[in-house]
Amino acid sequence: MDLTNRDVREITMSKDIKKQKLLDEVKDEKPVKSKILTLPILIIGFLVIVFGVYMLYAMTHMHVTSKTGTSTVKTSSGSEKASSNTKKYVAGKDYKITYSNTNLISKEQINKALGANYLNDINSLMSTKKPSGLDMAKVEVYYNKDKNLLVERLFKNGYKGNQDSARVVYDISQGKIPDNGADTDSHYLDLPLVYTWEKLTK
Repeated sequence: MDLTNRDVREITMSKDIKKQKLLDEVKDEKPVKSKILTLPILIIGFLVIVFGVYMLYAMTHMHVTSKTGTSTVKTSSGSEKASSNTKKYVAGKDYKITYSNTNLISKEQINKALGANYLNDINSLMSTKKPSGLDMAKVEVYYNKDKNLLVERLFKNGYKGNQDSARVVYDISQGKIPDNGADTDSHYLDLPLVYTWEKLTK
């Protein structure tokens, strides 16, 4: 078979074209392969960063928690000391409360009046420490039915005779101690005694 120069050129060209196409295909595959290899590297890198951030957070959080735990222990031990300093007073042993003439006024009304100036706080009544301690030996409450008042007589530790240390008037209808201090000199001896608190321990 005789091949002309033209045929040779065509064969050579077709071979060159095929070769070029093959080279192009190989070139096209390289980026795909590099993309396939890059993806796992990116995923691994992302996971390393996430894990690092998590570890950093965990270590910081643990440090803060341990500090908080320490301060909680200190606080609770402080409150234990405070509670050990606050004595538990026992009714009938350390103090005595007597309600009388309950047909005239309810215990609830009396307790509300006492609460208005903290005279129902046993720890405060018993304590001699300032500023919270009232240092009381006795509290008497008289009921003035006509004026709807309670007259509270306060006897501090060391009082003499029947001389009260202070007197407080509570207006039941207003539900408070009157602004003008109303009738602190009112006669209480002819009024019925409705409540007595007495300190029994010295």
